[in-house]
Formats: sequence, structure tokens, C-alpha cells
Amino acid sequence: MSATAVRAATSLANRSRLQKAAMTLTPAAVIKLREFVKGPEPKLIRVAVKNKGCAGLSYVLEYAKEKGKFDEVIKQDGVTVLIESKSLFKMLGSEMDYVEDKLSSKFVFNNPNVKESCGCGESFTI
Repeated sequence: MSATAVRAATSLANRSRLQKAAMTLTPAAVIKLREFVKGPEPKLIRVAVKNKGCAGLSYVLEYAKEKGKFDEVIKQDGVTVLIESKSLFKMLGSEMDYVEDKLSSKFVFNNPNVKESCGCGESFTI
């Protein structure tokens, strides 16, 4: 095998490892995301981390018609989620869940990179 082929195989393996570690989805999140992207025109969900909230950072979910040039694509159980490229390193290793209780229903992120979060749980610091 040539040196170029070895480098290409190593790069592909590293990219695959990064994609697996970027974010996972719980079964509850997959079910809810399927509901959101259904319709006459399939939609994508883009997840980003933006500067806002009392602790400094907050998760933002938005619909997208297509993948952005540098978005990371997460495909799991037939669902595709995009991660904004600027947010990728803040989300490495995260798990996206969907939680319902008597008073609310929302997507929750279990992010191992979070150092502290605000009292209401809506924002965090890395």
C-alpha cells in the first residue's frame, strides 16, 4: 500500500471516529425528530451552540433546508441531524435526548464538556 493510500485510510478512520463521537441520539430523541422532519418537504434539524443565557452558552435548534458547507452530519436510526461547524467541538461526546414531564417537553443535551450550568438549566459554560 502506498503512503498516500495509508494517509487517506487514516484520515477516513479519524473522520469516522470523530463522527461517531460528535453526538448520539437517544431513542426518545429519534422518535421526536422523526415527527419534526415529516411532511411534504423533508426538513433537517441543525443544532448549534450560541452565546446567550446567563451562563454564557445555550443550545439552538433550527430547521434547515440543506446541509451547510461545513456542517457535521449525524445519521442515526434513519434520522439526520446537522451540527453547525463552529459548535462541533463544544458538543463532542454529547447525547441528545427528548424528555417529557407534567409541565414541559424538550430536547435535553447530556454534554460531557459542560463545566457548569445556570440554575434554570437553559445555559452552560464549557
